[in-house]
Amino acid sequence: MGRVSVVLRDQGQVIAKLAGRLVMKRLGLALLIGATLALPARAADWPTQPVTVVVPFGAGGNTDTMARLVTQRLQERLGQPFVVDNRGGAGGAIAMAQIARAPADGYTITFAASPQIEIVPLLRQVNYDPVKDFVPISVFGAGPFVLGINKSIPAQNLGEFIAYAKRPGTKINYGSGGPGTVAHLAGALFAQRAGFEATHVPYKGGGQAVGDFISGQTEMYFGNASEQVQANATGKITIIAVSSEQRMPQFPGVPTISETMPDFVLTSWNGFMGPARLPKPIVDLLAKEVAEIAREPAIQKRLMDLGIRPIGNTPAEFAATIQKEMPFFAAAAKAAGLAQ
Repeated sequence: MGRVSVVLRDQGQVIAKLAGRLVMKRLGLALLIGATLALPARAADWPTQPVTVVVPFGAGGNTDTMARLVTQRLQERLGQPFVVDNRGGAGGAIAMAQIARAPADGYTITFAASPQIEIVPLLRQVNYDPVKDFVPISVFGAGPFVLGINKSIPAQNLGEFIAYAKRPGTKINYGSGGPGTVAHLAGALFAQRAGFEATHVPYKGGGQAVGDFISGQTEMYFGNASEQVQANATGKITIIAVSSEQRMPQFPGVPTISETMPDFVLTSWNGFMGPARLPKPIVDLLAKEVAEIAREPAIQKRLMDLGIRPIGNTPAEFAATIQKEMPFFAAAAKAAGLAQ
């Protein structure tokens, strides 16, 4: 009987251990499932603390102005502070690298512009992948570029200007706020596709570029709407085309470039992005809020006054915009001699 008792006792211990392991496995599985199910619930409660919105430019520009406009409304609608953190430098690459490494909890996001995703990575080495490291949330607004020429040029429309620029011995200079800016790339690609030679004149900012354009030091300039509205008011330039898909309300009689040169569509968007693993419920909530804010009449008027078209699109639409524009900017960088 002693041996039987020992055997039964040993078997009992084995069975107990197996049962214990089974319970622990089931408990671990239950905890895993619970954590997975709890994540969307916590995400749906976002935000419960202040949200930092990193802007990859200094204070005072169009991007910063738009960021402060939309974050103020987000703060009012969602009940938590949305704090703008201006982090300029390296064309915005420093700020975007910070976002790529940020926790994907919704409390550090960015209000970025198209150059940080579509241009800067073409021109220099950056510490982020423009596609894999971020999730697009929603474009708040997009600004098309406006093509102007100096009044000294005998042309009243795009076709006449191209014909003039292609004449033997004609010299066309165009300015920009610096190498690699949208104005630089747009001018280079436009001249290449139109078939004429143009010399880029870089400045230390758009203000200097516009000043020399008005004075006649340069003959052509791709500027944003607010710059060209001011330049046009001097009576010393002629607005001949816009780079948007449709004509702009600010220049209703001015045709698009695509009406003469198909598929030349260029805008500079500003919108929210987050780290790649940002939970979908947070992405969707923020996109919905941005879309509703972009449709508010007072907000739309403010944006239109800046030459910005209100957007407020979905994450999928935002991602499609990036996918569509990347080849355009790659071609523009190549035309400007800045990429292979």
